Amino acid sequence: MTAGPAPVTVVGIGADGWGGLTGPARAALREAEVVLGARRQLGYLPAECAGERVPWPSPLRPALPGLLAAHAGRRTAVLASGDPFCHGIGRALAEELGAGALRVLPHPSSLAYACARLGWPAEDTDVVSLVGRPADRLAAALHDGRRLLVLVPDAAAPAAVAALLRDRGFGPSRLRVLEQLGGPAERVGPEGTADGWDQPSGDPLAVVAVACRRAGDALRLGAVPGLPDAAYEHDGQLTKRHVRAATLAVLAPAPGELLWDVGGGAGSVAVEWMRVHPSCRAVSVERNPVRAARIDANARRLGVPGLRVVTGRAPEALAGLPVPDAVFVGGGLTAPGLLEACWEALPPGGRLVANTVTLESEALLAAWHRGLGGELVRLAVAHAVPVGGFTGWRQAMPVTQWTVRKPGPGGPGRDDGEEHDGA
Repeated sequence: MTAGPAPVTVVGIGADGWGGLTGPARAALREAEVVLGARRQLGYLPAECAGERVPWPSPLRPALPGLLAAHAGRRTAVLASGDPFCHGIGRALAEELGAGALRVLPHPSSLAYACARLGWPAEDTDVVSLVGRPADRLAAALHDGRRLLVLVPDAAAPAAVAALLRDRGFGPSRLRVLEQLGGPAERVGPEGTADGWDQPSGDPLAVVAVACRRAGDALRLGAVPGLPDAAYEHDGQLTKRHVRAATLAVLAPAPGELLWDVGGGAGSVAVEWMRVHPSCRAVSVERNPVRAARIDANARRLGVPGLRVVTGRAPEALAGLPVPDAVFVGGGLTAPGLLEACWEALPPGGRLVANTVTLESEALLAAWHRGLGGELVRLAVAHAVPVGGFTGWRQAMPVTQWTVRKPGPGGPGRDDGEEHDGA
């Protein structure tokens, strides 16, 4: 017994419209009883596609389940921009219906066309989508010498991209706007720098190509944890650079994971957790409203505007938060019930890391270490400073750090990275 036709056919369509579709794609659209898509895409269809045409509502994502349910049982086709699973509607449809319920007929994406026009290898080109997302997220992808393709939401976006590059110290970067790729009105604009960008708004269906160049006097922000302290606005409540790098090393962020940053301060640990990979998520909990606002500003400036900031006192403010993969406690350790709440929230295999500089909190961590194991270390950093006509060491306050993994699939409570002498 053979399976029947897929209930939903997803047809990728480009700026070349109906003329660029394959035979199977045209047949699917002719046979559809209802066609969902953007108004621009629906306008490409000829009269022979007699199915009901339903334009996407705005905002789309919240309305999608109801829209699909309203047309359940009908032969449905969905028009998608280019490749539906390349920054397109394909992901949302698969989440709602399951991949097995979809028949997908892709078209070359605008990114593929852009790489072809520019001669940029796709594997060496990073992609950032600003469609329906804050422009600040572009900042996390800015590294000297990298090539970016930026998917933009409207005709004014190229100027906004240039402005962001200037603001983040990448004014010398070279930009080019590619419009209506693959269609009869295709245009590859002239190259210019972000510093001197004065090109007028063009077509809204565009990709912005960026060859990143950092200004000589701009602060250098690397791709690994341990950004300069000067990258953050703070009032002194900041996990300093060397300790922060060591802290992120034991937190060990992986793509898709969620961090609770409890006692956020300036938000540096949560920010750098999220900069590890675009899919990393974090919630920063800070009781001081001024500091909470500062965390949000730091997150936006450093390219992770998705950082969620919760203003409130822990452990009460932790109630109702999504289950974390890791928890960092950078402040408030002696608050009654805080460590208990963090430990209880972790799933098996989750990691807990706590830092402190006070004797009272150190004693608390020592007690927990005796009970649960893990690794207890002291981190000491000294900086060379002038001493008269000579140079000496100035010791920063030592930081006591406890790291533990909750027993379960991730391993025993003792940290997996602890060294043994083989005895």
